[in-house]
Amino acid sequence: MRKLIIAVAAAAFSTAVSAQTVPSNGQVTKIDAAQNKLTLKHGPIKNLDMDGMTMVFSVADPAMLKTLKVGDKVKFDADRVNGRLTVTKIEKSK
Repeated sequence: MRKLIIAVAAAAFSTAVSAQTVPSNGQVTKIDAAQNKLTLKHGPIKNLDMDGMTMVFSVADPAMLKTLKVGDKVKFDADRVNGRLTVTKIEKSK
């Protein structure tokens, strides 16, 4: 029984570690505040196994959009939230 508990705990830890987001670099190309969406030209997003491209994301918090403008370079985290590709954290880069 103890070996089973250890194996389950190790598997859960492994899954949690691999599911962590890694910040990606991008540039804001469009902001749609009415739809709570953001278009980013971005580099690879490792946790989503995605190559660099330009695409639309939902935002986890609409307040994120108030600090951004088209052309801003950003560092962001993205993940699947309720089946949608969603920016969960974003900050301007230098």
